[in-house]
Amino acid sequence: MNLNQPYASNFWRELFPPIQPYAEGWLPVGDGHALYWYECGNPQGKPAVFLHGGPGAGCIPAYRRFFDPDIWRVILVDQRGSGRSQPIAETGANTTQDLVSDLEKLRVDRGVEEWLLFGGSWGSTLALAYGEAHPERCTGFVLRGVFLGTQPEIDWFMHGMGHFFPEAAREFLAPITPPERDDLLGSYHARLSDPDPAVHLPAARAWTLYESRCSALRSRVGDGRLTSDRFALSVARMEAHYFVHQCFFEPDQLLDNVGVISHLPCVIVQGRYDLVCPPVTAQNLARAWPGSELVMIEDAGHSALEPGVRAALVRATEAMARPPFALTDI
Repeated sequence: MNLNQPYASNFWRELFPPIQPYAEGWLPVGDGHALYWYECGNPQGKPAVFLHGGPGAGCIPAYRRFFDPDIWRVILVDQRGSGRSQPIAETGANTTQDLVSDLEKLRVDRGVEEWLLFGGSWGSTLALAYGEAHPERCTGFVLRGVFLGTQPEIDWFMHGMGHFFPEAAREFLAPITPPERDDLLGSYHARLSDPDPAVHLPAARAWTLYESRCSALRSRVGDGRLTSDRFALSVARMEAHYFVHQCFFEPDQLLDNVGVISHLPCVIVQGRYDLVCPPVTAQNLARAWPGSELVMIEDAGHSALEPGVRAALVRATEAMARPPFALTDI
């Protein structure tokens, strides 16, 4: 059965039931950073690592539920400056290359030979960056809402998606004085980097609400973290930090180097109306990756928890669980 097959309302599977971790800890990775990680599912199962978005967003319990707990050994990790990792919202010694190195340290620490990379939005970026650096450690990829870290994608985030959510865009501009709006990203970065909460928190709240309001097709899928200043600061500061540095990539780096992993299986799940990471990027990646499967969800935006997206992600992990990878097995 092809993952793109039209479906009835009862066709798509829901998330797996809630599950608790069986192991957790903090991994010191140098530069004053310690990563919070935890594992759930089957300790003897197929290894997979979940890479959250943002950067800066951290993991939530719902992310565990994309994987059959009888089959998968799932390792979830809060990246530098995110979630329960320490220190929070720290941009020092925080680059894409640092995060790739951290994943290798985590893999070795957890005794994993190779694993499935599962990532959405920024998580898809990090999955590709890790895969291109360590292709021999990857068994496959499940990617959602693809972001390749290019300057046009960053410009779209800052200036483009507000054309579809003008109310959100007006509120996004509000903390920035009119003379500073010619360099909107630079002005936000300066405020978010300021150590004074009176300066950085209003900017962090505005940035995070803007992204949230543009993330779902009809309404924002519930996320209690949106009321947390800690969460707002980690997301906004980290995203601005990565954006001003072009995500620490050369132009088109990920797409140009995809050949080193294109022999591996990949499912790309994309919302047709994803305004945060528009579908053209996912299509470009799929064209560059022969044998990949692009699943376009016609009634979804960016959020991983919209019904069609979350169901497609569950089906993707089920397909990946059956060696050799075969979509027709589902």
